[in-house]
Amino acid sequence: MSQPATASRPAVFVTGAAAGIGRAIATRFAREGWTVGLYDIDADAVAATAEAIGGHTVTGCFDVTDPAGWDRALKEFADATGRLDLLVNNAGILYSGAFAEMPLDRHHRLIDVNIKGVLNGCHAALPYLRRTPGSRVINLASASALYGQPGLATYGATKAAVRSLTEALDLEWRHFGIPVTDLLPLFVATDMMTEVNRGSKSATTLGVHLTPDDIANTVWHTATARRTWSGPHVLVGLQTKLTALATRLSPPFVTRAFVGWLSKADSL
Repeated sequence: MSQPATASRPAVFVTGAAAGIGRAIATRFAREGWTVGLYDIDADAVAATAEAIGGHTVTGCFDVTDPAGWDRALKEFADATGRLDLLVNNAGILYSGAFAEMPLDRHHRLIDVNIKGVLNGCHAALPYLRRTPGSRVINLASASALYGQPGLATYGATKAAVRSLTEALDLEWRHFGIPVTDLLPLFVATDMMTEVNRGSKSATTLGVHLTPDDIANTVWHTATARRTWSGPHVLVGLQTKLTALATRLSPPFVTRAFVGWLSKADSL
């Protein structure tokens, strides 16, 4: 635990907080005066992040695929803060490449972290969220959830599952007053892009136009805005919005042809 917290200060619990998008989210909320729970599988990195961002922080190390780890981390956090205003399920991994050429254990690991990690978090956090008026959940999904892409088949499937889970829980938890939202950015300038570029051509074709700070700002505005009629999905960036619009309005064969072109464009 880096700094003492008080129950009067809103509190956010962020997974995958040691680097990239998670670090940017933690930094933004710390700057706004929230107590920030920084949790990651890398204990040294998360401690260094807490020291760097300052503010009121609670730190810990656990694997999001481990339900018992979630229970311990959330109890520790709630004991320190007395509340849980926002859960940000940010932790995720990415492997890319041809489906049949990727080792099966990598496919399974994507499912374990990207789907089960979010499911575990929502399940374990609900009692704490229910005790905190105005609480909510934000899950990090991806524009890859909009339509399956060659080279990102299982990754996209995991993010589509997060999207579906978000929709369901947002409806199911309405009577608790707990909104559940997801963010769907396209490509973000993080270390994950090295893996994307190795296995899929779409990032090179479309370019990378979002930064971790862009995502952190969207998380902040989503967490602090009044609930609107727009639904549980937040499309981040112009490219994502145009892709979603095209997917929704175009005939299926056009969408399929466009996604296929993205996967081949660099080799033409």
